[in-house]
Amino acid sequence: MDIKEFAKKIHWLGHDGFRIDASRIIYFDPFQISGGPKADIILVSHEHFDHCSPEDIEKIQADDTVIVTEKDSASKLSGNVKIVKPGDKIEVKGITIEAVPAYNIGKDFHPKANGWLGFIVEVDGVRIYHAGDTDFIPEMKDIEVDIALLPVSGVYVMTSDQAVEAAKAIKPKLAIPMHYGAIVGSEQDALRFKDALAGVVDVLVLKKE
Repeated sequence: MDIKEFAKKIHWLGHDGFRIDASRIIYFDPFQISGGPKADIILVSHEHFDHCSPEDIEKIQADDTVIVTEKDSASKLSGNVKIVKPGDKIEVKGITIEAVPAYNIGKDFHPKANGWLGFIVEVDGVRIYHAGDTDFIPEMKDIEVDIALLPVSGVYVMTSDQAVEAAKAIKPKLAIPMHYGAIVGSEQDALRFKDALAGVVDVLVLKKE
């Protein structure tokens, strides 16, 4: 699969929210969305309101939608909810999903002890990493993916400079910045991330849909 072609199937919904229109319709952290195609799978990284939004999930949830998340978010959601913790690997509707750590270093917004999540999803032969709300953590050096969705705004997550270092460690074929333009951060953070990786890692700055 050509990664740039596959990237056309990735839609940024703002903040940390994405929809992937592949052989399955997969959402990550839908927040403040108007609606969209019904989801096969919804991945929720952690319980903060701008990531675990029951009212947004209801807009795209069908009877057979599977939600994959951690225990704190699961208590707020209904339907077919599968609880995972970092290190778990499951298969849902033919899609392999790995739960990986997401946490802060030196700040307390996302403690490692909470067991909150990033995800690696393999769909149509492409491995996609959604980092969740995290700093540049040592575990990223072991992540092997084609596409990495990385936060860049600072404050609650890593800064654009730290995200550059994360991208260099992960070495994806394509990196897409996220976590800006809603709660904190601006497009300037995304563009700074792209400029700093020029010639090192391909970066695609998506327009919000």
